[in-house]
Amino acid sequence: MIFTDKLNTSNTVSKGNILIAEPFLPDGNFERTVVLLCEHSEEKGSFGLILNKPTSLAVNEAVEMFDIDQKIYIGGPVEQNTLHFIHTFSDIEGSLPVKDGIYWGGDIEQMSHYSNLRQLNPSNCRFFVGYSGWAARQLAGEIEQNSWIIYRESIEGLFTWPTDKMWQTILKNMGGKYRAYSNFPEDPRLN
Repeated sequence: MIFTDKLNTSNTVSKGNILIAEPFLPDGNFERTVVLLCEHSEEKGSFGLILNKPTSLAVNEAVEMFDIDQKIYIGGPVEQNTLHFIHTFSDIEGSLPVKDGIYWGGDIEQMSHYSNLRQLNPSNCRFFVGYSGWAARQLAGEIEQNSWIIYRESIEGLFTWPTDKMWQTILKNMGGKYRAYSNFPEDPRLN
C-alpha cells in the first residue's frame, strides 16, 4: 500500500502536506485535485502545485532548453505563464526542501544540464505551468469550510503515484469516511 490509514483529525496544515479536494468542491480549477503544499505560512500565504492534472504538452515542446518528453502538469490557475518544478535532486542550487527528499524549484540551468545528461524522468521530477496560491489565512478558512482534506503522511513515493487515480487512491487508503468519499461519483445525478 502506498498510503497509510491515517484520519484527518486536525485543521493544522504545513509545508509538505497534500491537500485533497473534497468530492464536491464547487471550483472547477480544483475539482478532484491533489495539491502538494510547497510553502505555507498563515501570515504570508501558501503556494502549491496540483499533482494530478497533466496536459498534452511535453516539457521539450514548451521549453527548448529541456530534452525530455514527459508531460507538463497544470500547477494551478495562478500565473499559468510561469514554469515550476519539483524534483529529488538535493544538489540543485536554490531548491527548497519540501518533505521526504522532494525539492521545489532551484537553478533551471542545472535542471537543464540533468536533462541533457538524460537523468530527468517521471520518477525524479515533474514540471508545472502555473501554481495554486492562497493569501494569508485564506487556506485555513477553506479548510475550516471542509473544502480540503489534509494528507500528512510520507510523500516519498510521490513521483510513482498514478496521476489518473491519485485522488481516489489517497482517499481510499486514508480509510474511514475518506474511503467512502473515494467512491463518490463525479456527478451524483448520474448515480
